[in-house]
Amino acid sequence: MNVVDSSGWLEYLADGPNAAVFAVPIQDSEQLIVPVICLYEVFKRLALQQGEEAALQGVGILYSGAVVDVTAEVALAAADLSLVHKLPMADSLILATARANAATLWTQDEHFAGLADVKFAPKA
Repeated sequence: MNVVDSSGWLEYLADGPNAAVFAVPIQDSEQLIVPVICLYEVFKRLALQQGEEAALQGVGILYSGAVVDVTAEVALAAADLSLVHKLPMADSLILATARANAATLWTQDEHFAGLADVKFAPKA
């Protein structure tokens, strides 16, 4: 199973330098889990940069995977991860969701560099 964090989705949607890295898990939709917080972050960023219509179209692509809600267990695990790794709330929720689903987290966000079960691609 795979989880792509918001930075990876935005890179993919913008066809940025690391888009091909994130195409691997994104295009394998049967193995793709999408934390609900990624919907929020991707929609917000795209709406700010390109407007609501573009944001709706972009976020529609995230639904190719299985969108999962935050459960109480994931929220508590995220709080622990945030404390241990000094992660912001959204990042800790994304990582906790990946771990709760035995998934690899794909990212270019430096907060995750060096963590177990993370495929980190430095920003180009």
